[in-house]
Formats: sequence, C-alpha cells, structure tokens
Amino acid sequence: MKGSSALARQQSRGYSSDVVPVNCRLPSGRFCALCCYNTEMPLTEEDIARLEALGYQRSEFAVLGEDGVHRLRNVDGHCFFLDPATGACRVYWAKPEGCRLYPLVYDAEQGRVVVDPECPAADSIPSWVVEKYASRVEVLVEKVYGARALGARRVSSSRRHGKSA
Repeated sequence: MKGSSALARQQSRGYSSDVVPVNCRLPSGRFCALCCYNTEMPLTEEDIARLEALGYQRSEFAVLGEDGVHRLRNVDGHCFFLDPATGACRVYWAKPEGCRLYPLVYDAEQGRVVVDPECPAADSIPSWVVEKYASRVEVLVEKVYGARALGARRVSSSRRHGKSA
C-alpha cells in the first residue's frame, strides 16, 4: 500500500481521522513537522499492526528501546514516515495514536494532561480540546508504560527531552 494512492485506500478502510485539531501548516504551505524530528514516539501493538497492514515491515519504521517499548525509527534525524520536503506524514490516516494526540502530553508532575509547550502551535489549543482528548492520552500512557506511569514521570505523545507516550 506504499505510495501516493495509499491515503485514499487508508481512508476507505476506515482508519481514524479523529486527531487533536491543530493547524500545523506554515505560511509557506508546508507543514511544521517539528514534532517529527528526533522523535521518541512510542508505538502500541495496535499501531504496529496498522502500519504493517499498509505494507511496511516493523524493522523499517520501529526500533525497540532499552525500556522494551517500540518507538518510531528516525531516518536522517526525522520520523521514518515524514516527507521532509513537505513536512507531511506519509501515513497520516494510519499514524500512531501518540501522533494523533500530539501536542497533548501527560505531565506527571502536574498530574494532568497539558499542551506541550515545545509545539509552536501550543497557544492555539483551547482548553476544551485538552478536556476532550485527555482520557485518550491517559489510556495511551497506561497501554505503553503501565498504570504506574501516570504518576511516575512526565510522559507525553511527544518526541524529546524525556517525553514519550
């Protein structure tokens, strides 16, 4: 399913488009994609299965961390699925749950879901968005790291500085 017609096939197979609404388009027309560089985005088994169903091999897009968590692979400093020319995601409709929820992060120090201040669009995310998607962020954190993670460390659906989801 790799290639330019993959988006239409992904949409026709019912892949979720329920993502945190954030405008990542720059005035130039390309996408920001800052969150796709030096990513440490964790993957659930469901994420891996969905991406493999598109024809990708796990070894192409995932690496296994020392903590036993699969994460998106970086190629030349960016996510395997990022088109660096446009900043677009090659698997947008099938992207991992953490990517769908970004820039929402779980901050264990505050004990709640917040907007990652590293995201250039952070100030544009209204509180109702955080409230709507907070439970999904928490479920993702529990799925990837276990229930204790919600109180153990700052965890997010981001990429750097010790954050992951």
